[in-house]
Amino acid sequence: MDKLMMHTTDSVNANLERLAALFPNCVTETTDEQGNVRLAVDYDKLRVELGEVVEGNEERYQFTWPGKRDAMRLANSPIAAALRPVREDSVDFDTTQNLYIEGDNLDVLKLLRETYLGKVKMIYIDPPYNTGNDFVYEDDFSQTSEDYLANSGQYDEQGNRLVVNTESNGRFHTDWLNMIYPRLKVARDILADDGSIFITLDDHEYSNAKKICDEIFGVNNFVATIIWENFYGRSNAAAISPAHNYILLYSKAGENWKLIRNLLPRDEKSLSSYKNPDDDPKGPWRLGPIFASGERHEGLMYTIQTPNGDLISPPKGSHWRMLESEFWKRVSEGSIVFGMDGKGAPATKLYLSEVQQGLVPRSIWLHDEAGHTQDGKRELMSMFPEASVFDTPKPVKLIHLITKIACNKDDIILDFFSGSATTAHAVMQLNAEDGGNRKFIMVQLPEVTDEKSEARKAGYVNICEIGKERIRRAGKKIKAEHPEAKDLDIGFRVLRLDSSNMEDVYYTPDKFEAANLFTMTDNVKSDRSEEDLLFQVMLELDVPLSATIKCEQIAGKKVFVVADGHLIATFDREVNETTVTEIAKQKPNFFVMRDASAANDNVLDNFEQIFKHYSPDTICKIL
Repeated sequence: MDKLMMHTTDSVNANLERLAALFPNCVTETTDEQGNVRLAVDYDKLRVELGEVVEGNEERYQFTWPGKRDAMRLANSPIAAALRPVREDSVDFDTTQNLYIEGDNLDVLKLLRETYLGKVKMIYIDPPYNTGNDFVYEDDFSQTSEDYLANSGQYDEQGNRLVVNTESNGRFHTDWLNMIYPRLKVARDILADDGSIFITLDDHEYSNAKKICDEIFGVNNFVATIIWENFYGRSNAAAISPAHNYILLYSKAGENWKLIRNLLPRDEKSLSSYKNPDDDPKGPWRLGPIFASGERHEGLMYTIQTPNGDLISPPKGSHWRMLESEFWKRVSEGSIVFGMDGKGAPATKLYLSEVQQGLVPRSIWLHDEAGHTQDGKRELMSMFPEASVFDTPKPVKLIHLITKIACNKDDIILDFFSGSATTAHAVMQLNAEDGGNRKFIMVQLPEVTDEKSEARKAGYVNICEIGKERIRRAGKKIKAEHPEAKDLDIGFRVLRLDSSNMEDVYYTPDKFEAANLFTMTDNVKSDRSEEDLLFQVMLELDVPLSATIKCEQIAGKKVFVVADGHLIATFDREVNETTVTEIAKQKPNFFVMRDASAANDNVLDNFEQIFKHYSPDTICKIL
């Protein structure tokens, strides 16, 4: 019976394992300061394998800033934390596939990394723009790992975990870069191989964000910088009235993303050019070119006589698009015309039924197709008529457009700077329109609202409360507007970041004296519920946090059946062989129980034998 680790994996060790798979001779063993054996890279051998290596003060192209090395370490360091379910804040907790997670997004991303590794199709984020008044996450690199883990997800007496990054701060850009780098690095692991990430930015950090993304996602995986017309008025106070934001777009699929992304529906303007004045049985058409430029090819240089008697040859530097035999064949079929009156130069018919069924997205998104900031404010005000609860919400139209391009009907969408939860709203809206089953994961730090703000006066103590209420109200509104969408998922399962459910002795029993160790009757914190334990176990075993959960009684004991029996767990007391046997007969892929759950030592002794007899393929774990 194996013991669950109940903490995130160490990404450094995972990277060493990948390196060992490529260059096994370059990974060796050494000892740390405490004398523990650990894996390490033999750089001398790696240099030989790789050839030319840049090191020391040698000049090279690079993008760096104070604290970058610590930011990289922070992205890879493991944490012992838990996501605790909050049923009272959730909607349709037992059936929904959507998630709303409260907590520091770096910690949350680390917890999600293994379970959602390569599973998220699209990430959209709207991080702080760093305008001089924005908040940045305060990741204190000077803390020891113990202090960091202890403080992770916690707040001071005023509830602050963010700091205002003023332009007078000597680390103005540095603090923002140290904040965004580790989050993007962990997010990359979660992104699917054919997935994409969209990041909205303004001029303040666009150039820095572009360099960071080139490094993390790869220069070859850059797709586009989209110019979004977020403001269509004019500011008379500005030298040049600002009217746009940037949207950085990267995909792990690189240039092949064009084969994956969806086309946009044709609009009235593009359709209006196709007509059928001659009642062609193939449907509407428009005129297209019949000559092609470039090198002249044999067989594509000939002269034809039009019905009007004119002789026509390809202009200089061009050639016909088809052989002469094919040309006259098409004339006979009516797919080549000589002007609209039959007396002009030849042109080919381009039929609407034969062209690409949709439009390729452009790199400029005007406000009429992608919305603007005033749209976002009006949308939120219509749902919160009692107060102005959020200053800078993105318009639903923008995220709706991004999701339509980047996702199919069953994909997962992640937003780890969730804010007012526009992304959740847009996903539900699109699902209602096309019958999709896209799932969203929203992550937001419970940043406290200003005491003098309208949001606080309306009863919203932090941004998470605004986001959750927005999803509730948007879901009801969308459901009412789309009564045909009977299976529309407008629910969300709320989870809250907290310290691990396990007592310190679970992780470091060597630090406890033997006398005290044996007096401890439990390795689980006293304020944690069985459902708290279940969700930490689900993360540990890479079970999606949106999986169905059923609570059953088996031989008189409370048992959780997750994902239709993929995982069965019990944390009840006095569990005997009868309960274990009945569970084993259900043949789950995983079974988990607490060592403190066993009625006696015989249960633990017979545990594995029972499963070997009834379900030998079940992986049994204990905590």
